[in-house]
Amino acid sequence: MKAENYQKEKREVEGRMINLTTYQIGEHYFCHIDNVSPGATIARTEGATLEEARELALQKVIARFQIY
Repeated sequence: MKAENYQKEKREVEGRMINLTTYQIGEHYFCHIDNVSPGATIARTEGATLEEARELALQKVIARFQIY
């Protein structure tokens, strides 16, 4: 199986820039968020829908940004 519906975008969350990458493998959707520079992973999630995977990842990012 290979990744399909690949999308990558930059977005500001809690005043910080992130890369938000989403893709589908089979019937599962994935979201990966990194901090642009140096590109360290902040959150990685899986969901039944693209929206679910994205929302779960954004929730993790917001929670982690509030800690630091």
